[in-house]
Amino acid sequence: MDASAAQDFHSRTFSIKLWPPSASTRTMLVEKMTKNLSSESIFSRKYGLLSKEEAYENAKRIEDECFIAASEHFQKEPDGDGSSAVQFYARETSKLMLEVLKRGPERKEHGEVVAVDRPVKPTETVFDISGGSRAFIDAEEARELLSPLTEQGNSYKKICLSNRSFGIDAAHVAAPILASLKGQLTEVNLSDFIPGRPEDEALEVMKIFSSALEGCVLRYLNLSDNALGEKGVRAFGALLKSQNSLEELYLMNDGISEAAAKAVCELIPSTDKLKILHFHNNMTGDEGAIAISEVLKHSPLLEDFRCSSTRVASEGGIELAKALGTCTRLKKLDIRDNIFGVDAGITLSKTLEKLVNITEIYISYLNLEDEGAIAIANALKQSVPFLEVLDIAGNEITTKAAPALAECIAVKKSLRTLILSENELKDEGAVLIGRALEEGHTQLKELDVSINMLRRVGARCLAQAVSNKPDFKLLNINGNAISDEGIDEVKEILKNGSNSVDVLGPLDENDVEEEGENGEEEEGEGGAAEEGEGELESKLQHLKVEQD
Repeated sequence: MDASAAQDFHSRTFSIKLWPPSASTRTMLVEKMTKNLSSESIFSRKYGLLSKEEAYENAKRIEDECFIAASEHFQKEPDGDGSSAVQFYARETSKLMLEVLKRGPERKEHGEVVAVDRPVKPTETVFDISGGSRAFIDAEEARELLSPLTEQGNSYKKICLSNRSFGIDAAHVAAPILASLKGQLTEVNLSDFIPGRPEDEALEVMKIFSSALEGCVLRYLNLSDNALGEKGVRAFGALLKSQNSLEELYLMNDGISEAAAKAVCELIPSTDKLKILHFHNNMTGDEGAIAISEVLKHSPLLEDFRCSSTRVASEGGIELAKALGTCTRLKKLDIRDNIFGVDAGITLSKTLEKLVNITEIYISYLNLEDEGAIAIANALKQSVPFLEVLDIAGNEITTKAAPALAECIAVKKSLRTLILSENELKDEGAVLIGRALEEGHTQLKELDVSINMLRRVGARCLAQAVSNKPDFKLLNINGNAISDEGIDEVKEILKNGSNSVDVLGPLDENDVEEEGENGEEEEGEGGAAEEGEGELESKLQHLKVEQD
């Protein structure tokens, strides 16, 4: 049996592990050492008696040093049950205690014993090393970085070890330290903790961490940015299988393929308490989406679901949309940048009717087209009363869908952000959207109608709609074909409203020449341009657009 097989065998058989000691055992040892160091003895009569405060400081220091040394010894012992480490631990603590007793209490120049004033440190619950430089760390660096976690009586509940690259030696240093905290950890962030490591080493590191943390009762687990794939997911199998209380799970940018998604579904025993599930930027595909759908069906408390940029097409999109119908507490939905298509969009519209608590919807770049967009707009019009964010950019939406969108927007008075960019609404659609936004919508902060074939009339209408919104911050009409005259009019409208022209976004991609060229061609065809603009001007009159 090779080493890895032997390790797996031992992990599956019943055996008594003597190392590492639990946090309560370590605390008890410090208490016993404190009592021994501060009690009358042959040493105290010869060298002086330590105060309880000084005894405690020395006992805590001794235990910390011996725990780290014994943990290193444990990684090298042949039997693997920890008995040798326990003996080493006991021997070293006795030796250091004897040194303290022979040194005696600290004294001032006049000979009296120094009273040790041990300051009370504020309780720290978060341990985070992600703020340092992104670099490979070896065993010695790991020992130094993680030393606060070895302090007796620490209250760390949340740890973040991301933005560092742990090798096998560093992982062996971390393992017993993490194992000793099993009873108190509730949040673990291991995102991006093996960057640049060869696959074999990375998988072994994952297994070491997984084994060390197995059994933690976690509410939050982040394994993002580790290029997991199916192998990586299964390397974390011991940890994932032991989780029954997760409320937040992040697997973003992890190479979650169809097989990896199925592994996630297989390994996590329960998602009954799950509130946040993020799968952003993976290669999940339709079959993977179908596997994730099974997770959704068993996550009744889910409030935030992100499955954006995951290569999900129509079949997977339909299954995800159906499964989301069971997540009636959902507040935030982000499935943008997939290839759902019209059919998945229509299925999603039926689900949205059930999600009355949702406040943020990100469904841009889903190939919804007019038919899908109309279905979703009609569904939202009748439900989702507290919608604050709607992002439906890049869906090939034309003026055909504009009336349905406008009717939906008109009744969503809580909107803060409306993103309609990269569609084909043109001036006609912009007029309808502007009309929908003009009354109420006092919380609106951002309106993005960039790259929509807008010209002067549409731009003016949108500017008029937002000019007096008290919290408004950004009007994006870039990437259109608005004339210089139209831009000046937009600025004047904003200037004369309660907002300044500062709310107008950049216009570096506005194509003034395109409007001029189109205008010349249309004039050559019988003045159609003038007639079209005249019709839109008529609509603007109904909007009571006033110019000073």
